Amino acid sequence: MTSTPGSAGPMAAVTPPPSERPARVRRFSRAERWVHRTTAGLMLLCVATAAALYVPQIAELVGRRHLVVTVHEWSGILLPAPFLLGLASRAFRKDLRRLNRFGPHDRTWLRAARRRDHRAESRPAGKFNAGQKVYAAWIAGAVLLMLGTGLLMWFTSLAPIVWRTSATFIHDWLSLAVGIVLAGHIAMALADPESRRGMRTGSVERHWAKREHPLWLEDE
Repeated sequence: MTSTPGSAGPMAAVTPPPSERPARVRRFSRAERWVHRTTAGLMLLCVATAAALYVPQIAELVGRRHLVVTVHEWSGILLPAPFLLGLASRAFRKDLRRLNRFGPHDRTWLRAARRRDHRAESRPAGKFNAGQKVYAAWIAGAVLLMLGTGLLMWFTSLAPIVWRTSATFIHDWLSLAVGIVLAGHIAMALADPESRRGMRTGSVERHWAKREHPLWLEDE
C-alpha cells in the first residue's frame, strides 16, 4: 500500500517527521534524585545544628543543647549512607564515573570561567560541567574529613588529646567553609530554575540541555 503526499497512510501514522523531538530530556533517575535529596537534607541538618551549637544568639533561641548535639552527631554519621546505598543504582554509578573524569573540554570551561566568559560556546560541558566536578570532589573530601574529625571529638578515647585538639580546630573551621560553599551552591541553584526542575522531576528542557550541556546531549 502506497501513501501519496498529503494522505494519511500507514507510514505517516507510524513515523513522525524528523524535526519532531521530545521537548524534554531524561537527566536523573529516581535513585539519583533520592540520593541528592537525602544527602542535602542531612547536610543542611548538620549545618543548622552546628549553627545552633556555635552561634550564641541561635543557641539561646534554640536551647536543648544536648538534643542538638545528638542530632548533629547522628546526622553527620548518617551523611555517607545515601551515597553508599546509591551505589546499587547503575545510573548513579555511571554518573559517578562522569564526575571523576576530567577532560580537555573541562579545562576549556575553567579557563572561560576565570575570564568570566559566560558564552555557551566558550563553556563546553558533558552531563556535568567542570565547576560541578570540582564542587563534587571538594564536598566529598570535606565530608570525609568532617566525619573523621567528628569521630575523634565524639569518642574521646580514640586518640591522645593533641589529636583531639587538632581535630576540633579542623572540624570547626572546615564547617564554616562548608557552610559558605553550600550557600554558594544553593544560590547558583536558585538562579537556574531548569536545573532545579531537572533534579526535582528527572528531566530538563532540550534547549536548556543544548545550551548548558551540549556534549551530554550529543551523547544522549
